[in-house]
Amino acid sequence: MESAPDALLGDLFARSPDLLFVASAEGALLHPSGGLREALGAGAEIGARLADLAHPDDREALAAAWAAVLQGDEPVSFGVRLRDGSGAYRRLSCSASRASDGSAVLGSLRAAPENAGEEQAKLRLKARILDAIAEHMESVAFWSTDRDGLCHYHAGKALAKAGLKPGEFVGLNLLDLFGSVPEFAGAREQWFDGTVRHFSNHSHGLEWDNWIIPLRDDSSALVEGMIGLSLDVTDSRRAENELRVQLDQIAAQQKVIRDLSTPIIEVWDGVLTLPMVGTVDSVRTAEVMDSLLSQVVEKRARFAILDLTGVEVVDTRVASHLIQLVTAIRLLGADGIVAGIKPNVAQTMVALGLDLSQLNTQRNLRAALTYAIRSMSLAQDASRAASPAPTRDPAP
Repeated sequence: MESAPDALLGDLFARSPDLLFVASAEGALLHPSGGLREALGAGAEIGARLADLAHPDDREALAAAWAAVLQGDEPVSFGVRLRDGSGAYRRLSCSASRASDGSAVLGSLRAAPENAGEEQAKLRLKARILDAIAEHMESVAFWSTDRDGLCHYHAGKALAKAGLKPGEFVGLNLLDLFGSVPEFAGAREQWFDGTVRHFSNHSHGLEWDNWIIPLRDDSSALVEGMIGLSLDVTDSRRAENELRVQLDQIAAQQKVIRDLSTPIIEVWDGVLTLPMVGTVDSVRTAEVMDSLLSQVVEKRARFAILDLTGVEVVDTRVASHLIQLVTAIRLLGADGIVAGIKPNVAQTMVALGLDLSQLNTQRNLRAALTYAIRSMSLAQDASRAASPAPTRDPAP
């Protein structure tokens, strides 16, 4: 006859909605609870073996977990898929421990999320990715803190460049340790507002680009800590500075070359000449226009000679610019002369359809200079002739 305590225990198992079981050391069910019977149906009868109910892919893992239960005194947790009455497999999480006399196993089951395995796999993958980056990326360092600034993660291959060891800051308060760094000065009040921050600084003899990223609680929007990503940019900054110096040198050299390629020479008092050689493009013509007009004003020149003897080719835009330049010289009160035009250049200028009747052209530089000097001499003679002769006082 069953004793009262045994009857009560059996009644408890029969009425319990939880998924409980007592199984033999071999894995046969001795006392399945009412909740387990309801969940698994006919499969959860007394004498049924858990290994037979388990998914074929889970049986090896179940056997290993069961052996661990029988060999130890602490509870063992593991996941397993068990077949229910409809033949479908349900994903369950099991916690089991060995009875004090070793003759049975006491366990409880609970429903596991359908995607629990996938989530764990994703978490493991993320951890492996982070470890791989920290281990192999030469210029990267990671750190993280809680809301109080206590560091609980510190890794990255770039730490060796700074003379630090992975984990050296773990257990230290970074907000106190780097309190003198301007970007850390208002960290307690500013960093935990949920904003991602980026700044650069110099530390441990290196240049760093830093990102401060809020770490939020999964169940709320509360920022529970900070993640820091520091990138060593010392080499790239040095390369940028060297490149900037080189570009400045190239720009200075180009200016010297342009100045030498388009020298403005005062060949006579009041006469400027600009010999142009090679290919003349729109950019060069614009620079010439600015320089020549400035010199006309500065030197108070009467004539400006554009010597195109060394120019083989010009495009239609350049030809138009040259005509505009001569017009601008005339507006400044000087006379613009174009000398040494080659036949193909002349054809290009005619093809524009522009009015060339006012364009003063000469065969070569010598002819242009002769024309300028003669014109200035005639102007001086005419000025003297127009001036009245000085009067003389009558003799006493």
